[in-house]
Amino acid sequence: MTEILQKRFVKTAMTAITALIVLLLGIINSANVAASGRELRRNLEIISGTGPAGVPPEEDYIMTGGPDAEVGLFGGGAHEDARIPGAFKMERGDRDILLSSSYFKVRFDLEGNTVYTDTSHIGYVDEETANELAGKIYASGSTKGRSDGYLYSVSETRDGRGTEVIFLDPSQNRISILRVVLLSCATGLLCWLLMLLLVRSLSKKAIKPIADNIEKQKQFVTNAGHELKTPLAIISANTEALELYNGESKWSRNIKAQAERLSGLVNNLLLLARMDESALKTKKEPISLSLIVSEFCDAYKEPMEQKSIGFEAGIAPEIGINADREQITQLISIMLDNSLKYTNEGGTSSVSLNKQDKNAVLVFSNTCEKLPSIPADKLFDRFSRGDDARTQNTGGYGIGLSVADSICRANGGSIECRYESGNKIVFTVRFPAKNT
Repeated sequence: MTEILQKRFVKTAMTAITALIVLLLGIINSANVAASGRELRRNLEIISGTGPAGVPPEEDYIMTGGPDAEVGLFGGGAHEDARIPGAFKMERGDRDILLSSSYFKVRFDLEGNTVYTDTSHIGYVDEETANELAGKIYASGSTKGRSDGYLYSVSETRDGRGTEVIFLDPSQNRISILRVVLLSCATGLLCWLLMLLLVRSLSKKAIKPIADNIEKQKQFVTNAGHELKTPLAIISANTEALELYNGESKWSRNIKAQAERLSGLVNNLLLLARMDESALKTKKEPISLSLIVSEFCDAYKEPMEQKSIGFEAGIAPEIGINADREQITQLISIMLDNSLKYTNEGGTSSVSLNKQDKNAVLVFSNTCEKLPSIPADKLFDRFSRGDDARTQNTGGYGIGLSVADSICRANGGSIECRYESGNKIVFTVRFPAKNT
């Protein structure tokens, strides 16, 4: 039980941590993608001369100075403020954007003819390709967007005598985004692994109070069960002695019946306690499941007939499993006894054993007067009762299916239940099959 609690704690904690890491990575990378997109649009506006500072195209950045001043693209000399008419003030960092960006531009006159092509800022696009791409955009009438992997912007020239199409290559931004994605994912994975080690190391300490409380409850059940055995045996013995002296009466019969019922309940509680305390240790060995099921079916045919129950058994031969023989015997006994108790008089009950893929599949089904009022999977809960009155009448304790579930899990198998039309309950047991 402690191991199960520890695994559930680790699973729950790591699920929450995984969700948090994925959320953080999503936020970080989404914000980075959005910021990169804004940066690309701003760069395109600066290059096209339509940015927030009204930065004109680069050829308009001509500055003049004194006789010793340099005259060039970005000005220089003693008097940088002396600019030719039409020049604009450049924001800090804008010239770096112009120099570092990969772009090309094409201008058209008012008739749509190409009058100027600049590919000096990109090394892998020639004038012919630039004119072809720009011609498509100009003909489409679009003003901005993406085409052939480039961001483009269409605007009127500053002198109003044509149209300028500017293309910006966003490859560097894509590489930057990819780099952030890879680094963040690697960091997230490393953090996840570190948190897994931390959670596993702390899980035992975290569940210790709960595990201790569960162990105390189990020990109490075990001790109480053993203490109850003695008075129950005395009650039964004294009742039998009274019947020898005074004869059998309805009161003595009731005492004996309830003592037997209580003894059965105590025995099942002790069995469940032993299963939990020792995690139901099994002595697995190759056994013939076909043979064991066939023997039990033969033994239950007569009781079924006495209750007017139509009983069918379809057992495939030579199906074996690797399991504890005694526990598997107890499992089959519980399931057939369950069918005998709860199948309605005149109803039907069936058992089938087949091999599906690599599993031995054992199916118990029976009809009943009314399907249980609880979901099928809740029937395996301890003291679960679909019909209290019916359970009392048939002598059930509500823990037989819980024992069956524990036996299946301890031997590497599983059991499930489903309801079918016609008031039919079907239990399916699966074990890994072995050759016999």
